[in-house]
Amino acid sequence: MSRLIFYKQTIRQLITDLDASILVVAGHKNDRDVLLDLGFTNVVISNIDPRITDTEFHPYRFSFQDAHQLTFDDGEFDFVIAHASLHHCSSPHRALLEMYRVARIGLLAVEARDSLTMKLLKRLNLSPDYEWVGVFCMEEGKQGGVNNTEIPNFIYRWTENEFEKTINSVAPYAKHRFIYKYGFAPPGTPGIIRRDWLKRFVIFALQPIYKLFAFFFPRQQNLFAFFVCKPIFPDDLHAWVTLCEGKFEFNRAWAEKVLSNSPTNRTN
Repeated sequence: MSRLIFYKQTIRQLITDLDASILVVAGHKNDRDVLLDLGFTNVVISNIDPRITDTEFHPYRFSFQDAHQLTFDDGEFDFVIAHASLHHCSSPHRALLEMYRVARIGLLAVEARDSLTMKLLKRLNLSPDYEWVGVFCMEEGKQGGVNNTEIPNFIYRWTENEFEKTINSVAPYAKHRFIYKYGFAPPGTPGIIRRDWLKRFVIFALQPIYKLFAFFFPRQQNLFAFFVCKPIFPDDLHAWVTLCEGKFEFNRAWAEKVLSNSPTNRTN
């Protein structure tokens, strides 16, 4: 399975309304091709790259946006998507929370997972911590790094727990529904690995073993999609929160009831 096939299948499974409004953060032509092939009609693709023209993602609209500080209103889009782009941000968590803010229904991100397998690959020098090869392969080596600069970005890898903690911290008033997808794609062989026959051989030789291992331990695969559905009010509010005239308030009546029924109070 290629990364784009995994990306396409994940969108097809999680976003079924083809008329939904979608914002792609730090998008590229691959995002346009995937969404167009799936049949989505109402899409805005954003990026911070000044070389992109208004018509480059036709028939979709383009918007020049910094992922860390989107100019859109809260809940302006039904869904917000980021595909292999959060790790290019100097603050991946801030970009993720901006995605959450402008999404009305939910957000989807596809990134690398900070798995035990990935840690082993890094220790064996088979997977990098910084994407310097990507910058080297860009025109004049002036783009493709952190915040689309020539400085190679650190590859920030996620876990399910970290994603959930980030979302629950920004929206502690309600419950969320989290969905995860996992897949496998053969690792690429860019740059120096293409010229290193030993590394190419090791990567090729380990793939059957890795596939078998991933069958029994799917979280150890190298494709990771994380999705969150935003809460529906008032159904998803925590019991200790109420919604009054559009404002979240602490439910003191609930707290008093819980405390009055506690074993300590019953014995006093």
